[in-house]
Formats: sequence, C-alpha cells, structure tokens
Amino acid sequence: MGKPTGFLEFDRKENACLSPEVRLKNYNEFHQYLDEQQRQKQAARCMNCGVPFCQSAIELKGKVTGCPLHNLIPEWNDEIYNGNYQHALSRLLKTNPFPEFTSRVCPALCEKACINGIYDDPVTIHDNEYFIIETAYQNGWMKPQPPEIRSDKKVAVIGSGPSGLAVAYILNKRGHNVTVYERENRAGGLLMYGIPNMKLEKQYIQRRIDLLMEEGIEFKLNVNAGVDISKEELEKQYDAIVLCCGSKQARDINVKNRETNGIYFAVDYLTQSTKNQLDHTPYISAKDKNVVIIGGGDTGNDCVGTSLRQKAKSVVQIEMMPCPPLKRQANNPWPEWPNVLKTDYGQQEAISLFGKDPRVYNTTVSEVLSDEKGNITAVKTTKITFQNGKLTPVEGSEKVLPCDLLLIAAGFTGVENYVKDSFDLKTSPRNTVLTAKNHYQTENEKIFTAGDIHRGQSLVVWAIHEGKECAREVDEYLMEYTNMD
Repeated sequence: MGKPTGFLEFDRKENACLSPEVRLKNYNEFHQYLDEQQRQKQAARCMNCGVPFCQSAIELKGKVTGCPLHNLIPEWNDEIYNGNYQHALSRLLKTNPFPEFTSRVCPALCEKACINGIYDDPVTIHDNEYFIIETAYQNGWMKPQPPEIRSDKKVAVIGSGPSGLAVAYILNKRGHNVTVYERENRAGGLLMYGIPNMKLEKQYIQRRIDLLMEEGIEFKLNVNAGVDISKEELEKQYDAIVLCCGSKQARDINVKNRETNGIYFAVDYLTQSTKNQLDHTPYISAKDKNVVIIGGGDTGNDCVGTSLRQKAKSVVQIEMMPCPPLKRQANNPWPEWPNVLKTDYGQQEAISLFGKDPRVYNTTVSEVLSDEKGNITAVKTTKITFQNGKLTPVEGSEKVLPCDLLLIAAGFTGVENYVKDSFDLKTSPRNTVLTAKNHYQTENEKIFTAGDIHRGQSLVVWAIHEGKECAREVDEYLMEYTNMD
C-alpha cells in the first residue's frame, strides 16, 4: 500500500473531456489525461483492501460487480503511486491481455465495487489502467514476444473480436500455431466496426493486431468461415476450431409498416459510418434528418453520438424501461451494481446541442408513417407501463414524432443462422451455442466457442474473459493437460 492515507488526502479526479462543441467537429477520442504527478495521487487513493471487491466479479441480484478478469488492481495502483510503471504493466498484463481496449470502452465494473464508493468516490481504476498501458506503448515496452517453442498443433479462430483475439493471443503464447479468420476487411470484429471511433480509435486496434502478427498469429481477412471455407475443410486443416463469431443477429421490432424505407439496424448504421471514415465508402447519413433511435443502451447512445456528428436535425432516443433514479436507493447498497441514471457522451452532446436529454422513457414505437414514395416521415409512439410483468399501453398517450431515419438498437438475438447451420451447432433458447455449463467445447469435440456467441450479448471485458477460459480448455484438449493459469 503506497500511501495509507491517500484516500483521505486526495479527492477523485477523472480524466477530463473536451466540450461537446469541440468534440462534435470530428470522430476522434476526446479525453484529456492527467499528468504523471496527478495520476500518482489518484493511484494513492487505493486502500489495498484486505478483501478487494474491485477484482472479485461477484454476482449480486443478477448483476456482476467487480472485474471479470480479476485484475490485480491494488497491486498496480501501488506500483503507479511509487513510479514503478514497468512493474505496474507486468501486473496488469498478467490478467488482462488487452488493457488498451478495456481502459477505453469498459463501464468499469471494478470501480462500482471499490470500497471507497461506500461513503466517498471510488478510485479512478479505469483511468489508471489507461495510464499504464499507454505509458508502456509510449516507452516502447510493448514489444512482440513470440513463443520460444512451437507445438505441432494448429488452431483456427473464427472471428477477430475481443474473444477471438484473446483466444489467439493465449494459444499462440502457449506455442500453438494460430490462424484467425475474419469476414470483414479489417481485423477487430466488434472493436473495429461495432464501437465508434470516438470511444475507440481504430489505430489502437491495428497497433495491437500488428503486434499479434509479429508474435506469429496469422490473420486471413475477407474470409467468411462457413461460406468461403467449410467446416469440413477447417476440420481437415486444423486440430481445433474456436468459434468467436459474436452475437450479431439484431433484434427486430414488431411495428406497423416495418417495411418502410429509412429504417435500419443500429449495427449496420454504425458499421457503415466507421467504414466511411476509414475507406470513404457509402454510408447511411443522418445529415439534416430527424433521427429516432429505439433502444436506450450503449448502442443507442453510440447512435446518438454518431448522428450528431453527421449533423442530424434532431435526435430522440426511445427507451421502453422507466428512468433510473439519480442516486442509489436504500435497497441497492454497495457493492451491488448501482442502478442509477447514466448520462453517456452522446446524451451529453445532445443536451448541449438541443438543450434537453434525448431520452424518452416508458415509451414504444407503435407505427411508422410514410409518404407516397414509401419513405419514413414520422413514428407514432405510445407510453407503456408494466402491470403484472406485462407491457400495457397507456390509453390516450399516443404522440407523433417527425422521423426521417429510424435506427433499431434493441439488442441482439444470438448466433447468426448461417453460422449455426454451417457448423451444425445446437443452441439454447437464447440462441447461444450449447456447451456443458462453465465449459466451451461443443458436442463436436474439435469445435469450441467463446464470447457473445457462447455467452450472449455482453461487454468487451466478458468477451476477453471468455476467450481466456476457452483457450485454457482448448490447450487441455490439444495437449491432454494444461499448465496455463
């Protein structure tokens, strides 16, 4: 413990953000980072608890609090405070293969479990993690470390999102020969095309991909496994196959006139926007349009931020659930996940631009209105309540909102059908790939699965966790034992 009284002496100070007026001019990341001395003070606030809930990942009332990767948070906070940044890096990389991703896009489950949060503000764990990994890159400490000894085993990883990269990284370090198949033109999966540049600039993904390639991992892009190469071909060429294809089948809406022009899934909208920024390809534009977004989660917020950068005329985000409270309620004590209102970057920008929160709660879209050419012009909304666990419309609550672009950000419904069919997969009622509980091997002993395709739609940090656990199981299958942690 670097400074026993640190949590008493120093107040929490987060990395600042550029103002919405400035950051809306481009798609760049917009945080401003503390200097080294201030960062050490923030690390000094860590109490090095006897039982550090921050790294526990315990489930309380159906929600997890604490880091799923079990990061050694008190250890690397202590090293930051003492200026031992390379030691901090070694402790961080011991549990987290990709802190440059989680330190940008993770909602910081660790901070929600920090004991300082009982009566004061939690430690800036998320920002401290960013400081460690970016300091490492700046100082040239992140160098390729290919394995000294190779096995004769070959593994195909299908999908290069966070779970696929984690599987590939760990199995390659073990000495196996890993090939990653990606159907897009760039590696990164969800990281590359599912998360906007404002949250995760693509140069940082490519920086890591380049490092993985130097360590011996082969990437085959523009190859759609199950279509361009069959399961049988993969089984002939590889000793194990790991499916990390994500949960990209978007949940649709059951609404009158769904076939109207101008309705898109959020994942397609965000993907096309990022591809346009990278390759100047055609994209769905919100310029001068009244945009309505169905879905109040992170993806919906990303649509808000993206549409504002495209110069939308107006933005409304429709949320079916009621507005969460501003502060913790008595029945939601620490260390439970705090069920409180979160106003993210996109909503902050909308408030700054239009003077009000874009979110409308307890509301659903009941009908789409169009012109004579079949183009969307408005949506009809209805207030809803939950009665006996069922959605009930509120009589007389209908409203008509102008809408030129309707984006569906209602989540995902599991594995895509062609993947399921191509690899003869059995799925659960949630349309995730079936395996034994807490395991990753399918009925076909040669095929494993990890990430959203196995767990269901979730966070990047959970995808990395799944990749790590799956890699260990694959290694044990290949070698009939494993010495991996």
